[in-house]
Amino acid sequence: MPQRCRPIPKVPTQVPGLDEVLEGGLPRGRTTLVSGGPGSGKTVLGLEFLCRGAAAGEPGVFVTFEEGAKAIRRNAMSMGYDLPALEKAGKVAIVEARFDGEEVLSGEFDILGLLSIVGGQARKIRARRIMLDALDVLLRIFGDLRRERNELYRLHEWLVKQGMTSILSVKAHSGEDMASQYEFLEYMADCVIRLDHRVVGQVATRRLRVIKYRGSGFGTNEYPYVIGEHGVILIPVSKTELTHQPLGPKISSGLTRLDAMLDGGYRRASCILIAGTSGTGKTTLASTFARAACHRGQKVLYLNFEESQEAMVAGMCSAGIDLRAALRARKLLVQTALPEALGSDNHLLRALEAIDTFKPDHMIVDAISACVRMGSERAAFDYLMRLVSVVKERGITCILTNQISGMVGGDEELSGIGFSSVVDAVIQLRFVETDEEIGRKLLVVKSRGAAHSNRRQPFIITGQGIQFPGSPPPSGRVRPSGRKGGRK
Repeated sequence: MPQRCRPIPKVPTQVPGLDEVLEGGLPRGRTTLVSGGPGSGKTVLGLEFLCRGAAAGEPGVFVTFEEGAKAIRRNAMSMGYDLPALEKAGKVAIVEARFDGEEVLSGEFDILGLLSIVGGQARKIRARRIMLDALDVLLRIFGDLRRERNELYRLHEWLVKQGMTSILSVKAHSGEDMASQYEFLEYMADCVIRLDHRVVGQVATRRLRVIKYRGSGFGTNEYPYVIGEHGVILIPVSKTELTHQPLGPKISSGLTRLDAMLDGGYRRASCILIAGTSGTGKTTLASTFARAACHRGQKVLYLNFEESQEAMVAGMCSAGIDLRAALRARKLLVQTALPEALGSDNHLLRALEAIDTFKPDHMIVDAISACVRMGSERAAFDYLMRLVSVVKERGITCILTNQISGMVGGDEELSGIGFSSVVDAVIQLRFVETDEEIGRKLLVVKSRGAAHSNRRQPFIITGQGIQFPGSPPPSGRVRPSGRKGGRK
C-alpha cells in the first residue's frame, strides 16, 4: 500500500508575495540558488531573509565575497534593519571573504579554511540560516571548471552537514543563459530562483521566476517585484481573483437621475468604468461620486494620472463640486503621478501602500488610458488587473475613467486595453452634435444584477454640477444581467 506523501519542511521568507509563489517558503535545511544581473536585488533578498529570520528567532550568517561589511550594514539600514544591533545581540554574523583581484593560486587551494571560519561563526550564534553572496567571485579564482565543481561539491556537502537553510547568489549577465556558466549549481540546488532586471519601452521592470523546487509545487510564471523601502515585494496574480468579495448593496452615485438609471445606484465593491471622449465629463462624474461618498463619512482614494491635486480641485470648483472640505476632513486622499515617472510595478506598490494606510471605502483611477504610458499596453493591463483584483478582494468600490477616441463614439473598445469584461458596470459619455450646438448624453451600457435603463440621457455640466434637464425619459430598461451583463 503506497504511503501518504509528506510535504517537505519549509522556512517562510516573510517576503511579501514570495511565500505565496513558493507555496510556503524555502526548503528547510537545503540550498536555494538565486541568480540575476546587477540591480536585480540578489543581495537585498538574502539580507531580508536573514534579518527577518533573526527577528523570528532563527539567527543567520551572511558571507560576502564582493561588498565590504560596512556596505552590507548600510544596505540593511536602508531597508530599516539594524544589522549592528542584530550582530551585538548574537542574531546575525557577517563574514567578509573578499578578494582584491591580485591573488595567486598556489598548490591545492580549497575552501576548507573559509568553511572552518564560517562554521565557527555559525556555531557561536547557533545559526539556522546562511547567505553566501556573490559566490561567482569565489569560483573565479580556481580558473577551471573541474576545480570549480570540486569546490562546489565540497561546499554542498558542508551545507548539508550543517543543516542550515542556505541561499547562494551568483551573477547572470545580460543576454547570458545562466545554465551555460553555472549549470552544475542549478542541478545541485534544491530550489532555483532567477531575478531579472529588464527595460521594456524605456521603463525598467523586475521579474522573478522559480525555475525548480525539488519536492514541492510552486508558481511557474514570471512575477513582477519591486525593491521598496523595506526590501523586496512581490505582486503575484495567482489566487486573488478567486477571493473577490460579492457585490454589496446599492450606493448613490451622487446624482438622483443616474441612480434611477442604474436601478438604485452603484453596487458596493463593484468596478465601474466611465468611458468617453475628452471633455465629456468623466472626471466631473467621478468627482461627484467622491464628494457624495465623503459627505456620507466614507473614505475615497483618488489616483490621478492626468493632473495635479490643485488643478483637479480648482477645475471641479468651477463645476460646483467642492472637494476641499473632504480633503480637510481626510476623507479624500488624492495621489498624483506622471505615468512615465515609474514602472507599472512601482505605481502599483504606491497604490497598494496608500490602500493599506488610508483604508478607503472607494477608489477612483483617472484615467486608465494614461496607464499605457507606464511602458506598454501590456504593462497597463497588468497594473490594472492586479489593482482591481486587490480592491475587489477587499470589498472596495472602484471607479475607472477612460478617454476614448472619436467625437460621437461607436464600436470602439470602451476600456481601450481589453479590460471591459472584468468591470461590473459601464457608463458611456458622448457628445451629440445638432445643427445648433454640441450636447452631451449618458448611457448605462451594462450594470450587473440591475434592471438598468437602456436610454441615452442628455445632461449638462453647470456651475452647480451635473444636471439632467427636462423630465425623466421613458422607462426603457433591460432585465437584470448576470455575470456578463450588457446591453439588450
